[in-house]
Amino acid sequence: MERSKTLYLDRRRWIILAAASLINLCLGSIYAWSVFASPLAAKLTALQGVTYTAADLAIVFTVANSIGPITMISGGYITDKIGPKWVIFTGGIMFAVGMIFTGLSTSLPMLIVTYGLVLGLGLGMAYGCTINNTVKFFPDKKGLVGGVATASYGLSSVLIPPIANALNQSVGITRCIIFIGIFFLVVIVLCSIFIIKCPSDYVPTGYVPATRVSDGKRTNDKDWRQMLSDPVFYLMMVMLVCGAFSGLMITSQASPMAQQMAGMTVGLAATAVSVLALFNAAGRIVAGTLSDKFGRVTVLFGAFVLELAGLGLLLLVGTGDTLLFMLGVSVIGVCFGALMGVYPGFTADQFGIRHNSVNYGIMFIGFAIAGYFGPSTCGRLLASTGSYTAAFLVAAILAVVGILLAVGYKLLNKKNS
Repeated sequence: MERSKTLYLDRRRWIILAAASLINLCLGSIYAWSVFASPLAAKLTALQGVTYTAADLAIVFTVANSIGPITMISGGYITDKIGPKWVIFTGGIMFAVGMIFTGLSTSLPMLIVTYGLVLGLGLGMAYGCTINNTVKFFPDKKGLVGGVATASYGLSSVLIPPIANALNQSVGITRCIIFIGIFFLVVIVLCSIFIIKCPSDYVPTGYVPATRVSDGKRTNDKDWRQMLSDPVFYLMMVMLVCGAFSGLMITSQASPMAQQMAGMTVGLAATAVSVLALFNAAGRIVAGTLSDKFGRVTVLFGAFVLELAGLGLLLLVGTGDTLLFMLGVSVIGVCFGALMGVYPGFTADQFGIRHNSVNYGIMFIGFAIAGYFGPSTCGRLLASTGSYTAAFLVAAILAVVGILLAVGYKLLNKKNS
């Protein structure tokens, strides 16, 4: 590649990172679902004459999280062929339109279609593309940039809950969601204009590609077929499921959880959602940066240990114990963020950056599995026991499994080296 073009891309990649981060800021509003859930349940109760709760609507969040890999994988394949701009544009429109029609929905099946299917498919298409294309521009800073790009996604739930709560109080939940959807539409369409595809031969000035990744395994570009034939892929995916389970479970129910467990008001519970999201975003940047220095799996091991501590704190929460609840969800937020910040670079390290658009989409199936079983398991256990204790215990067991898998990965990697 000509030096002048390389210097141009050295500057342009930061603009691309900024645009991708703004897009992800919109997409990450899915983590604010627990703020929408209660007023939407009240709306359906008034319209249908049947009592709905936020837990009854958890299926909507579950579907939205579960189907994302479908368009992440297909969108990754299309991105490799035609470039990321139009993939993000299309996915962003689907996401925003799904949000707008969520505000207009008058039944649970309509919510599943608008928020679960349309918004969820659009989210997978746009999010997978922004992450993978951006990471390709920063082979010298995969952990940091993966953390920043995913942190903006998590940061959305710091900003959206208080805004949504205020809009809901002033104009009602229907207009609130419609207004937010229109705003997202404008931002995503404008930002997609600045996105370009990373050339396959681009190497940042001064960067010498490493022959080995941070955890000791030789870099080797593998396509999705080769990745699926590698046993390490399945170890990594199960590790992702174990780590994302508690984060998605608590994120989907953070607001009603705060109200029931700690006796918080609706407004204070919305603040708890924002605190969870703030630590989620911080965890992505910090863990991504640390993983560049100390290795991806070392950071993941630490995240699983902290996750156990956070779940332990939540198990100790009593009615009115706001401080302990906030501390517990903050620790869970950091751990969940660490997992999501590290995995884009972790996947690229293990299987190469060339096919990462498709490979990371397939790896993200682990997130979708956790997105289904985390909230649904929590809802079923809450309905049967009347408390969240059993759900926290299940999450703690999976965290222990995650620790063992991280150790197993290191041992397997050491043996292969």
